[in-house]
Amino acid sequence: QVQLVESGGGLVQAGGSLRLSCAASGRIFSSYAAGWFRQRPGKVREFVARINFSGSSTYYADSVKGRFTISRDNAKYTVYLKMNSLKPEDTAVYYCAGKPRSATVATDEYDYWGQGTQVTVSS
Repeated sequence: QVQLVESGGGLVQAGGSLRLSCAASGRIFSSYAAGWFRQRPGKVREFVARINFSGSSTYYADSVKGRFTISRDNAKYTVYLKMNSLKPEDTAVYYCAGKPRSATVATDEYDYWGQGTQVTVSS
């Protein structure tokens, strides 16, 4: 069993930056792929970014490409999402997720989820 805990959310002005962290319990997480997803008000949960177990491969949604960076530190069992040039439309609850084997963009393919952290971007 893997437990994930997100942190780092908050209120920021448009154009600002935040770094989200996702701390995992258990060293097995270092062999898992990870993803960040978000749920905007009134919308379904959507893919943001994903990273493979080693950190050598990443992929982003078009809406965040060039602004967000996903990374991981397997020695700390932690995955990060650095968000720059934030826009009001980035306002959402952000979730991290983990799964064995390959990283994907599909929400329903992830086995473990954190509780989410709120990011609010004011205009």
